[in-house]
Amino acid sequence: MNSLRLKLKAKSGPEPSTSKPFEFDPCESAKKGKSFDLGHGSEVFHVPRFLPADRSWAWFDYINKHIPWSRPTLRIFGRHLVQPRDSCYIAADGLPAISYNGHTPRAYSWDDFPPLKDILDTVHKALPGSRFNSLVLNRYDGNNDYVSWHSDDEVLYGLTPEIASVTFGCEREFLLRKKPSKMSPASNDEPKSKRLRKSHDPDQHSFVLKHGSLLVMRGYTQRDWLHSVPKRAKPMSIRINLTFSASLL
Repeated sequence: MNSLRLKLKAKSGPEPSTSKPFEFDPCESAKKGKSFDLGHGSEVFHVPRFLPADRSWAWFDYINKHIPWSRPTLRIFGRHLVQPRDSCYIAADGLPAISYNGHTPRAYSWDDFPPLKDILDTVHKALPGSRFNSLVLNRYDGNNDYVSWHSDDEVLYGLTPEIASVTFGCEREFLLRKKPSKMSPASNDEPKSKRLRKSHDPDQHSFVLKHGSLLVMRGYTQRDWLHSVPKRAKPMSIRINLTFSASLL
C-alpha cells in the first residue's frame, strides 16, 4: 500500500458534519491564490492549498465511499467506449437534464449528500458573487483513468462561464491548450509532417492540482481553450475532482 493510502487511512474519521462550523476562513485562503491571464479575456485562478488537510481528507473519505459512482458507456465517433473514469452529477431542482456522447446522467439532489453542500458553501465564501447550482464529480482510480481534451462550452452555461474545480486525493496534472485557429487551416498540398508542426499550438499551460486545491476558469476560457487530465505512466492512487458550474437555463 502506497504512502497516500496510508495517509488516507490515518486521516479518515467520522463523516463530516453539515452543522460543524468552518475551521478556516475561505476568503483568507483564497487570498493566497494567483491569477493567470491567458489573454483575450481568458483567466485561470489557482489556489494550491485552499482547504485544510484534515477537512480535505474527511471530505475525500466521504465522497469516495458514499457517492453512487458510475462508469457509463459513451458513443464517440460511432464507437461505444467505456468512460475512462467514474462520475456522478448533482443539480439543483428544476435544472434541465444534461447529455454528452449519447449519455444522460441521473441528476442527484444536493440534499442527497449534505457534505457536498458544505463544500459548495466553502467555494461560495471564497468566491464572492459566484453562485453555482450544478456539480460534476469525477473519480480517477489510478494512472490509466483520464479525461481527454475538451471544453465546458455548453450553451446552458452561457458565453463566459465560471467553472470552479476542487481536487481531493492524488495530485494530477491539469493541462490547458489554446483551441486551434480557424483562420489559417493547413493546405492539403503540404507534407503531413509539416502540417503537424504547423498545427502544434505552443500556447499550453500546466497546473499540478494538489489535494485540497482550487482552480477556477473564467471569462472566455471555455470558448478559446481546451483542458484535460492525461494518463500517467507511473501507478497512482485515487484522485477525486469536483467541478462546479452555473446553469443559466
